[in-house]
Amino acid sequence: MENPTALNLPQVEPLPESTAKFFDICQEKLGLVPNVLRAYAHNIDKLNAFSGMYNDLMLGESGLSKLEREMIAVAVSSVNHCFYCLTAHGAAVRELSGNPELGEALVMNYRVADLSPRQRAMLDFAVKMTEASARIEEPDRQLLRDAGFSDQDIWDIAAVASFFNMTNRMSSAIDMRPNPAYHAQSR
Repeated sequence: MENPTALNLPQVEPLPESTAKFFDICQEKLGLVPNVLRAYAHNIDKLNAFSGMYNDLMLGESGLSKLEREMIAVAVSSVNHCFYCLTAHGAAVRELSGNPELGEALVMNYRVADLSPRQRAMLDFAVKMTEASARIEEPDRQLLRDAGFSDQDIWDIAAVASFFNMTNRMSSAIDMRPNPAYHAQSR
């Protein structure tokens, strides 16, 4: 397997049994093991920490749908020009929405996408966090409440946006490359 980053940090071999099972589940459900997981697999503790946070934010209980969380990932990644996340999460938006145009619009500029007022408020907040988090004030949170989000939802929007700001920076710093399969998915 080719190294998914510019760093010489090979995957732990052999993988611990629980990690190997996790990778097998990814292969079965997704048809691939995401390169982000392979990149973190040079250190199983770091992989587990990353995966735990990702799974909680993106797959855990939330008032936000899976699609909404993926939309945040793409809007934030667009601002940060993160090749890996735009490719991987753009594919997820295309798949979850059944709308390739939505995925492409979010990758390029979420403002041109056909969004509901709720989605627009959510992405405006996530992008403002990305561009100028110190400028978030109560009126910004109130706009989310007015769009139908609870305070727990606002926490989740902020948490997902924060996570992708971190992962975008990490991905860019180590030149993480997306799996080639993502490029053709759900088009």
